[in-house]
Amino acid sequence: SVATASYTTETMTAEEVPYWENEENLKKLCDFLRSQDGAAVREAVEERIEKRVHYIKGEKLVTFLAEPKKKTKWPDNIPKFKSRPEALAVCKMLSDIGYLHRCEKVGKGEVSLLPRNRCEFVEDAYFAWIYQGDKRFSNFLTTMLVIGFFCCTCFPIWPNFLKVFVWYMSVTFLIFIFFLIVFRGLMFMFVWILGFDFWIWPNLFDERLGFFDSFKPMYSFERSKSGQIYWRLGVFVGFFSFCYWAVTQPSEFDGFKAAQVDFIKDLYAGKLISDSSQADKENIDKPKMPSLEDLMRMEEEDEEEEEELTEEERVQAMFDNLMDEEEEIDDDEE
Repeated sequence: SVATASYTTETMTAEEVPYWENEENLKKLCDFLRSQDGAAVREAVEERIEKRVHYIKGEKLVTFLAEPKKKTKWPDNIPKFKSRPEALAVCKMLSDIGYLHRCEKVGKGEVSLLPRNRCEFVEDAYFAWIYQGDKRFSNFLTTMLVIGFFCCTCFPIWPNFLKVFVWYMSVTFLIFIFFLIVFRGLMFMFVWILGFDFWIWPNLFDERLGFFDSFKPMYSFERSKSGQIYWRLGVFVGFFSFCYWAVTQPSEFDGFKAAQVDFIKDLYAGKLISDSSQADKENIDKPKMPSLEDLMRMEEEDEEEEEELTEEERVQAMFDNLMDEEEEIDDDEE
């Protein structure tokens, strides 16, 4: 009978197994919980392995699953939990299979993972996420990073057209970032003067977010804090004073603008360094042999130095040369 039961369990289809007993469904749930739409987590460092981990209190995780807020974007391919005991049972499953690991706080920003035999899921304990999801994309990015680093180390042997292409791309990206920062700042200032905070891509420079999440949301608009009226008036007067100067002193402002245009042109043309430095950079792999012009110039410099010597210095130089010759003759005779 045991063999028959074992065979029956092995031959059951995925549809016949209860939904949350299928590990693939648990992985879908974990992917959702580990996304930006999932339950909020805290970040800490595990004291023994010194690795950053994300942890959450068991009660908050169960509450998130059993009583999700209205703004929670629940996936369509995952059924909602009908009761709190059901959510608690699933959390216990996640802990049993090792997707969650019980931990405790040991200091500010530090946690310690408990032994495996003490990892039973309880709501008043803290649990660190061990599940990392599908690693194929992460492995692909790691591979591309290694390839990119190898290509950068081989930059001196790149063909010239690739070097020029990378230079143009780098300069274009630098100019784009500069103008984006200036544009965001000006837009914020214009709206801030009126009493509101307006940011385009408010999370653009948030180091805690990933690349795509840095561009979410597209903008933010909210009322500024009270008590900034004098600062707004000061910025208003300063900015429009600059605008008045630009209009009434066109020659100076036009010169400033022309200088910036020339700077950008020189940046694209690669003329910000001297010609000699650029030549040395281009000929870095060539042997340092003096040309005919260099030899002639060196000879002329030696002749000029000899003409500048006084009579006494010439006599002294001749005497030194004779002494050197006599020493060489004595050495040869010995």
